[in-house]
Amino acid sequence: MPKAKLFLIVAATTLGLALAGLLGGALIVYGGLYNVAATRQHWQVTHSVLETAMRQSVRVRARDIQEPPLADERAALRGAACFSDKCVQCHGAPGVAQGDIGKSMQPLPGPLVDVNRHWRPRELYWLVRHGLKMTGMPAWEYRLADGEIWDLVAFMQYLPGLSATQYDQWQQKATAMALPACGRSSSTPMPPGPADVQRGRQALHQHACTACHSIPGVTGTAAFVGPPLDRFASRELIAGTLPNSQENLARWLMHTQKIKPGTAMPELGVAPQDARDIAAYLLTLH
Repeated sequence: MPKAKLFLIVAATTLGLALAGLLGGALIVYGGLYNVAATRQHWQVTHSVLETAMRQSVRVRARDIQEPPLADERAALRGAACFSDKCVQCHGAPGVAQGDIGKSMQPLPGPLVDVNRHWRPRELYWLVRHGLKMTGMPAWEYRLADGEIWDLVAFMQYLPGLSATQYDQWQQKATAMALPACGRSSSTPMPPGPADVQRGRQALHQHACTACHSIPGVTGTAAFVGPPLDRFASRELIAGTLPNSQENLARWLMHTQKIKPGTAMPELGVAPQDARDIAAYLLTLH
């Protein structure tokens, strides 16, 4: 068979298979054939492929992270308190069941009592900081200070060796220390440095702003609860109340109810750094 004819047959076959794949995918998507119910489990092969892809992705992206010393028990106690506040509802703990939300997620956010068998400390840090797409695992970078994330990692080094009684003792010690609640809020000090526009774009997504607003450059559903935020830089007033400036916009993001009592926009606990960066991004929208 001439090479040219063989090439055409191979090319036509490849194109036909590609078109069939596209048509099959379109049928599944637009025909509603894929069952998205959380009451239906993934096929095992689907679960295994996604889990392998996730593990490899984390390992590649965490490989250059420098781990601080993690043997400080006081840091681990701070992490224990934060773990109880932020993590137990989804992951559970020794002798403590997951909450209803954690039990029902797909994929299941399993217990972390064997965490050292699967992840190195730097990988745990990456996971906690960046979260995971297509799961309920949030990017805690926008809710916890960097030191608090490492405190959690420090505690998780102890977690696999704790019985239910020992876990409870850790929590009692943490309570006795009268530690401040972990997490970033509007009272968190502003770090030095200029605003980061790209970080602000990501912070809009992490603070669920796209649940109510459509925002150019930020992925989200078609939202109609609040006004669209396109051309924000050209607006004269913020919420019909404040002159539009980066400083005023950051204030509004942190203190909506104080500035305009009764407004439908809730206070989301936006930290000053996030508010500054979000304001900088919104003011690039002309």
